Amino acid sequence: MTNPSWQPAPWPGQQGQPSMLAGHSDRERAVDVLRAGFAEGRLQQEEYERRVERAYQARTVGELALLVADLPQGPSGFPQASRAVPTFMAAPPTNGKATAAMVCGIATFFTLGATAVPAVVLGHVARAEIRRTHESGDGQAVAGLALGWLAIVGWVLLLLLVTAAAGG
Repeated sequence: MTNPSWQPAPWPGQQGQPSMLAGHSDRERAVDVLRAGFAEGRLQQEEYERRVERAYQARTVGELALLVADLPQGPSGFPQASRAVPTFMAAPPTNGKATAAMVCGIATFFTLGATAVPAVVLGHVARAEIRRTHESGDGQAVAGLALGWLAIVGWVLLLLLVTAAAGG
């Protein structure tokens, strides 16, 4: 026979956060709070979209509470989260190819342009990835592209001058 006092173990939630599983109505209520915050100018477009995406992926009410903890919630709001800084506020990671493009672009000065082509290729690939994944590092990719193209154009001009001088 089973023990009548036995209860299943609670779902392991975040430290100190309610671990009750979230339902569709909980997620929609969180999205409504986010939508109101965006309409009032409390959230920028990019942050609003990130929070809405996370709200639809949330498994627990505690995760939803973190998403709306810094917004006015009204009488039917979520329980206040115990953390002051939610993890979704962290800056997006920097694209590694963008950093490599910038390093290759700077290295063109020391390698006499040998790293110009990798700088251009990595810069274009990094910018495409950044648009797709919303990572940071677009400035680094552009710097790598600019330095790479400058080195390539410089070598082409030098070759044209040498060819013109040798032919004349």
